[in-house]
Amino acid sequence: MAEPYLKILSQKIEELNLPSSDQVLLECKHFFSGAALYADGTIIGSLTPVGFGLKLPADVRERLIEKGDGTELRYFDKAPVKRKYVLLSESVVDDPRALKELLDLSIRYVLEKE
Repeated sequence: MAEPYLKILSQKIEELNLPSSDQVLLECKHFFSGAALYADGTIIGSLTPVGFGLKLPADVRERLIEKGDGTELRYFDKAPVKRKYVLLSESVVDDPRALKELLDLSIRYVLEKE
């Protein structure tokens, strides 16, 4: 069940031409019923049956939610909200420029905290 998500996430990351492996090691791995994206070993996002979730700074998460471009991330009904993550709208995920910008921001956010 997770295999299609891993394939889709890997392909999307490759198409976006994110930082090369000599700058940041990006890896896509199986993650429960979906796939997860790691930057230098730290998870920054996931693609699962609920959608594409991304770890972002609080102000960016709030702005995305206010604009209707994201919602709080829950992996299933009545699950706790995944703090520090936002579930991106399909319109954002389908916009390569917007998605690349958010992924670049997520990578910087996560790696600066380490």
